Amino acid sequence: MFNERNLKDLLYQEFARIGKSLSSPKRLEILDILSQGPKSVEALSKATTMSVANVSQHLQTLSNSRLVKFQKKGNYVIYELADAVISDFINSLHTLSEKQFVQVQQIKQEFLNANLGMDGVSLSELKDRMEKGEVLLLDVRPKEEYERAHIPGAVSMPIEELREKLTSLPTNCEVVAYCRGPYCLMSVEAVELLKTKGINAFRLDKSVQDWNQFEDQLN
Repeated sequence: MFNERNLKDLLYQEFARIGKSLSSPKRLEILDILSQGPKSVEALSKATTMSVANVSQHLQTLSNSRLVKFQKKGNYVIYELADAVISDFINSLHTLSEKQFVQVQQIKQEFLNANLGMDGVSLSELKDRMEKGEVLLLDVRPKEEYERAHIPGAVSMPIEELREKLTSLPTNCEVVAYCRGPYCLMSVEAVELLKTKGINAFRLDKSVQDWNQFEDQLN
């Protein structure tokens, strides 16, 4: 028969399984990428610049902790988050890290702002200006991520297609580009490219999940 101590030991042992699986920076990055939608092992390998073998090992650890699940599609194995709450947890981890570690704030500042000299836009400003028809919002993530979820009114323009489609963009309004959130550089690359073509462009350093939380707060 279990006493209270035994029950707590067993409980926290299970909690620790999650903690151990999150102890790798690469596994955290994989979860971050999967929060945007399902990915093949090969796609995760490309995104993380790891070998397929290393990615597979990390995915096995995450699978053992019930953080990811997979299915086979033809010759590919497709992974996704096991539950939507995991995406919320990753976002909370980012927020906690920024709050507790000044190094994270400094890295973010240097990585995304100081060295790039890039103007940004807030969610409230974006919503207001979109309702007025003043800006064109570009989603520069891969098309499959856009199809899974995107900010309402955004136009899918994957970063690898942007250069060849620049001439199709209107010149009578400003452009805002977004991707996977503050630690993703696809929107940075997009804004830099747009500006070289004389287009007045800004970066939204928020994700689709951030937008959904913002909308929930308004409602």
